Order: sequence, then structure tokens, then C-alpha cells
Amino acid sequence: MREISATEIFSAVVGLIQRANFILPDAVVKALKEAHEREASPTGQQTLSILLENVTVAAQEQLPLCQDTGTGIFLVELGQEVHITGGFLNDIIQEAVREAYRSFHLRKSIVNDPVFDRKNTGDNTPAMIHTEIVPGERLKILFAPKGGGCENMSGLWMLTPAEGLEGIRRKVLEFVEWAGPNPCPPIVVGIGIGGSFDQCALLAKKAALRPIGIRNPDPRYAQLEQELLDAVNRLGIGPMGYGGTTTALDVHIEFLPTHITQLPLAINIQCHSARYAEVVL
Repeated sequence: MREISATEIFSAVVGLIQRANFILPDAVVKALKEAHEREASPTGQQTLSILLENVTVAAQEQLPLCQDTGTGIFLVELGQEVHITGGFLNDIIQEAVREAYRSFHLRKSIVNDPVFDRKNTGDNTPAMIHTEIVPGERLKILFAPKGGGCENMSGLWMLTPAEGLEGIRRKVLEFVEWAGPNPCPPIVVGIGIGGSFDQCALLAKKAALRPIGIRNPDPRYAQLEQELLDAVNRLGIGPMGYGGTTTALDVHIEFLPTHITQLPLAINIQCHSARYAEVVL
């Protein structure tokens, strides 16, 4: 049994929040640069230049990549041989969110009630924490500040098995076209297929947060990812919706077994500022 202290987790999470908000992952920067090189539209290319300049300024000045510093999304893998000392894991993470959003002057965007008073909690908590128990003695934490513009461009459908692959293709392209410029393209399209109603949505979230350029290990789904990426980029929405050949940087699919009567499909879009950071303790 390995012990990890609350202090160590707290410091790691504060660091994750700082890094994710100020520094875009290398894979995302690389994808934006490659998109700039191949973009056919002069306006689209100029827009990508501005987005890349923003990345540089944010890192140099330690300023948020986007004014919307998002809902705190945590994907946690907790090894079953890990014992956390000095506190409860969820409480530690929430306290780290409070500290980081205060210390780094990040915008607080969470309201305490979704319908009635909608009063801002003042510290960007509660963060959304998804925890999976895994073998081993390590703790892996991924943090993503998910902006409202792209998170609003999410959907979940309980398709019938008869709709099949063509139904999935049609729904994805219709949805991305409907979303248009709202999620601040070029986007990452996260797709969940299968599981249950609730699992499918989380699959899409995980897919949206997979590093750009990493294909699904199943060659059938990897081919579908590439086919959908090519089709999305033929829609002509372009960077920030100004037209062009780069509407998406990537399309990612995660899937699970499902019931014989069902074909759940979820889409979760990530904006061009595909912010995330992770740590393994």
C-alpha cells in the first residue's frame, strides 16, 4: 500500500490548474501550426496566426489563454493500492481549485443553482470530478478548464441499431454544421459511442480530452475518426467560423459495449484552445 499525502495532491492540482490555463499542450500547438501551413483560405490562415500569437503571449505573460477559464473538469485514475492521507480526495481537489482560481486571478464562472437564484459561488467550485479505480499504486489526475462556448455545443442521442454507421456519420456532420462558429473552431470533436445513457456522455468528454494525433487503438474506429475529420473539414466553417479548410484539428472516438436494442451517441466539442494538463503521483 502506497501513501500519498493531501499536501502533495493539493500542490499538484494547483500546478495543473495554472499550467492548463496559461500553457497550451505541445500537441495542440503543433496541430495549430500545421493547420496554419495547409489552410487554403487567407482569412483562415490569418485567423490561425492570431490564435498562435495568443498562445505565445499567454505563456510568456502567464495570462489565461481564454477569458473563460471554464468549469473545472477532473478525470482521476486512483490506483487501488493507494492510500490518501490527511484528507478526502474530492475535498482536496475542490480546495485546490479555490486556491488556484483565487491566486492566479482566474475568472469564476460556476453558479450554485442552475435554475433559480444562479448565484456565483465565487471560487469556481464545485469542479466536476470523475474518478475511476484502477490497478496499481499511482494517482493520475487530468484537469481541463472547459469553456462554456464549446461545452454548450454538446449532444446525446439514443440512436437505434438500424441507424448504424451511416446514422452516426450523418448525426456528427449535422451537429458540427449546426454548431458552426459557436465552439470557436478549429475544434476537437469528441465522440462517445455505446455504453449507457450516462456513460456515453462521459466517453465523449474523454474523447475530446485525448491528445491530438492519438488514434483509437481499434483500426476500425481509427479509420472512422480520420474519415469524419476529413468530412468535417470539408464543411467550410473554418477557423473561428470565417471560412476555410480547417474546421477541426481532430476527431476522437471512444466506445463501450452496449445493449442489443441501443446505439447511444454523444458529442462533446473542444475549442481551439484545447486546454488540459495531467500529472501522475
